Amino acid sequence: MNLETLPRHRRATVDTIDWSQLATPEARRLRELGFDQGVAVEVLHRARLGGGPIACRIGRMTVALRRAVAATISVSVDPLPAE
Repeated sequence: MNLETLPRHRRATVDTIDWSQLATPEARRLRELGFDQGVAVEVLHRARLGGGPIACRIGRMTVALRRAVAATISVSVDPLPAE
């Protein structure tokens, strides 16, 4: 699964990022924001229009990513906590 298809409000962990699919400035921005293997991430909001950005939480920050960028980030969904 990738970050673009991750359900809203489900926590996940970054598995890999396909750096070869990103332009140099996009890759640099992701690294500066802390995106890397093993980082916790959560999709908070998607723009109503299909091609709009995705707001996600990484650490204590909320960042907006273009869908094409989010599609390059592979994630594993964290298990739901027991109730």
